Amino acid sequence: MKEIVAIIRPNKLDEVKDALEELGCHGMTVTEVKGRGRQLGITESYRGSDYRIDMLPKTRLEIVVADEQVDNVIDKIVKTAQTGDIGDGKIFISPVEEVVRIRTGERGNEAV
Repeated sequence: MKEIVAIIRPNKLDEVKDALEELGCHGMTVTEVKGRGRQLGITESYRGSDYRIDMLPKTRLEIVVADEQVDNVIDKIVKTAQTGDIGDGKIFISPVEEVVRIRTGERGNEAV
């Protein structure tokens, strides 16, 4: 099993969520976060004064999937969340040793 953590633009969340549900991937954790990468923030003007916003709002998705689903999930996230502009986000993949469903005690892929 793998944990996929995707940092995406907040306005892309509904599209990505719907696309993942089409794949049969229903379980996910969503967190509103702030961060920056190569984008290094943005500069805006207010009443003639420039100011810099260096920590931009992003959405963090955490999904645990079976090994055979990883490539499909990643491809779906990239195709759905991509705008082609700087700041589209990143995807991180990590191994998951074990999953336990608290309600039933199921373990492994059955618990996902």
